[in-house]
Amino acid sequence: MKIILLLVGKTENKNLIALQEEYIKRVNHYVGFEVIVIPEMRNTKNMAVNEQKEREGDLILKYLNANDNVILLDENGKQYSSEKFARFLEKKMLESLKRMVFVVGGAYGFSQQVYKRADALFSLSEMTFSHQMVRVFFTEQLYRAFTIINGEPYHHKG
Repeated sequence: MKIILLLVGKTENKNLIALQEEYIKRVNHYVGFEVIVIPEMRNTKNMAVNEQKEREGDLILKYLNANDNVILLDENGKQYSSEKFARFLEKKMLESLKRMVFVVGGAYGFSQQVYKRADALFSLSEMTFSHQMVRVFFTEQLYRAFTIINGEPYHHKG
């Protein structure tokens, strides 16, 4: 199985980029993992929010394959503990999926077409985080999940 983190818009913060790159390298020790960044749309100031979501949605859908298991990182999604997320991933790996794609949308969320394509919605927290921080948090949790699956000492349950 390959895991993909599909993101709308890039981050310019070198510290966040370096931290994310560190966790990407760690995750790749366990599973094929790729981060794909869809460039942010330009000239959106005069664009209605729904139009922007629709256009971003069209871009997102172009990166998805018919057999992908698609999970949107969405504020209304289901929340998992690190242990439950690890069990979820473990179960999905047993299903022999080719690709599992986690998607972080733009500032206004997802279009209805993207919601219809999704297999699940996950939330990292009841709190709202910047899209730049979500990348780091998710990638670290992915790494944590694989250390839990493999019984490694990274995760400490208190």
